[in-house]
Amino acid sequence: MRRKWAAFGRRHGPGRPSLDPEIQELILQIARDNPRWGCVRVRGELLKLGHVVSATTIRNLLRRNRVGPAPLRSRQTRKAFLRAQASAIVLTDFFSVDTVFLRRLYVLLYMELATRRVIWFAVTDRPGAARVSQQARNVSWELNELGEQARFLIHDHDHKYGGGSDLVFEADGMTVIRTPIAAPRANSCIERQIGSTRRECLDWLLILNRRRLKRVLTVWFEHYNEARPHRGLELRTPIARSDPVLTSGPVRCDKRLGGLLREYSRAEM
Repeated sequence: MRRKWAAFGRRHGPGRPSLDPEIQELILQIARDNPRWGCVRVRGELLKLGHVVSATTIRNLLRRNRVGPAPLRSRQTRKAFLRAQASAIVLTDFFSVDTVFLRRLYVLLYMELATRRVIWFAVTDRPGAARVSQQARNVSWELNELGEQARFLIHDHDHKYGGGSDLVFEADGMTVIRTPIAAPRANSCIERQIGSTRRECLDWLLILNRRRLKRVLTVWFEHYNEARPHRGLELRTPIARSDPVLTSGPVRCDKRLGGLLREYSRAEM
């Protein structure tokens, strides 16, 4: 009697035996690496590897691990699309700066989305369409000098772009994308850059005239491109360093704009 009930307790439950954890990981890896493959196709690949697993079991496993079905899994999200196209996107925007004499100046800014690098800026007190068109030609030449293959230009509906500036970029094969009206978040990366320019630089200085503003922004954008770590780039700088990182030696501090900007580095021994 004791042996009978001991054997009864060792009986396996109903249904198929559970999958080996290694096979489960393999199924998940195949499904994630090939978002257009359905359960039947994944089952076929497993048969080639010597594993017999039903399509229903594969479907249930993917569902438990929140891996969507093949048609939906292959669609690109907006974030993934922007990440894939970031190296081909240039952003542009205007912002204003008031001098101590209550004169308003305007800064036209161009930035590469992938690296967050500021590739061009211009300061003017009369931001007309003709001036913007000339700056567009300058930016086009600069992109050619840098060897950048930009495909898209994003800006808002500001009337300052209403001249021939868009035609300059379209002649280079770029597509101009205008953001929705009164939607600054649609061009949020360059808006954040402008916010950093104000908070970390301009809000702490007195701007006398256009020449002074241009000198300040030249130093600031050099610092921004070459020395300021960026959160969106995993704390790298927009322009990657070519020299090796030193781990020993005295630390020095380079002060710019009267100590407003500070850059730390190690001196060579």
